[in-house]
Amino acid sequence: MTTTKIVHRAMPLPPGTEAPDFELHSTPDQTVSLADFRGQPVILAFYPEDWSPVCSDQMGLYQEVLPEFRAFNAELLGISVDGIWCHLAFAKDRNLHFPLLADFEPKGAVARAYQVYRAEDGTSERALYVIDPDGIVRWSYVSPVGVNPGADGILRALESLGKEER
Repeated sequence: MTTTKIVHRAMPLPPGTEAPDFELHSTPDQTVSLADFRGQPVILAFYPEDWSPVCSDQMGLYQEVLPEFRAFNAELLGISVDGIWCHLAFAKDRNLHFPLLADFEPKGAVARAYQVYRAEDGTSERALYVIDPDGIVRWSYVSPVGVNPGADGILRALESLGKEER
């Protein structure tokens, strides 16, 4: 007899929701908060773990399209439950030039606030958020953990923000 495991993906915070503020370490002695970026769009890229093949590909892709994100004045923040030293080594190895934030202690607190914590794995979902300059979620998406969600959805959401502001 075989058993089938039903995979349930998280339901991220929906558009129109006020984005929960947070403060996480970007280096051992520096923190970043969502409030630091009030007045500009923010992309939150939650990912399960540094060094995994899909996460490496996803973060590498975002580094390549970073100029396109910045053309919208958007700040990209990568967030996982890995510790800050792991993030620093990963960013250096992958030549990443955007903050990787450690949702380490209490583990997954920010992922939980954004409804994308995977308690069974102790990691976060592969989830994306675009937050407008006023701190409101304008787009959210949860990809299957083994699938790189790419950047198209983020870019469409940023383009939509630009149209709303006119």
